[in-house]
Amino acid sequence: MKHSTIKALRLSRAWSQEQLAELSSLSVRTVQRIENGGQASLETLSAIAAAFDLNVADLNAEMAPEATQDEALNQKIEQAKKRLNKEYGFYRAVMTWAVICAGLAVINLFTAHEQYWFIWPTAIWGALLAVRGIKLFVLHGWLERRQQQRLQKLLRK
Repeated sequence: MKHSTIKALRLSRAWSQEQLAELSSLSVRTVQRIENGGQASLETLSAIAAAFDLNVADLNAEMAPEATQDEALNQKIEQAKKRLNKEYGFYRAVMTWAVICAGLAVINLFTAHEQYWFIWPTAIWGALLAVRGIKLFVLHGWLERRQQQRLQKLLRK
């Protein structure tokens, strides 16, 4: 295993050594020692591999530092593109909601003046969009971090 592999994986996710230590339930000093070329036990490697959602064998694979940096950059770019597509999808859904609900309101007001039925689909659809927005913008990454922490606990047993 090359110590640069762990460091490159950590940097590709924009994690600090402290964050990797927390996710892998190791000390910061252990992470520093391994990244500086120190030896690591199988249990320590398992913890680090779980934090990266990899197998220990994948972590042990020899990787050239240049290829690792290029791969890390490509991975970061792909993650950014996926995030951007999710955000644009959300904005398109909000625009669709606004146009359709405005159309429903116009239809309702011209056909049935005494009943305002368009409020129900507008409110229900709006609530679903609000939940989607909260998941996308507020809780982004929380579920993944929670899954990694739970995986760490299960591996330690």
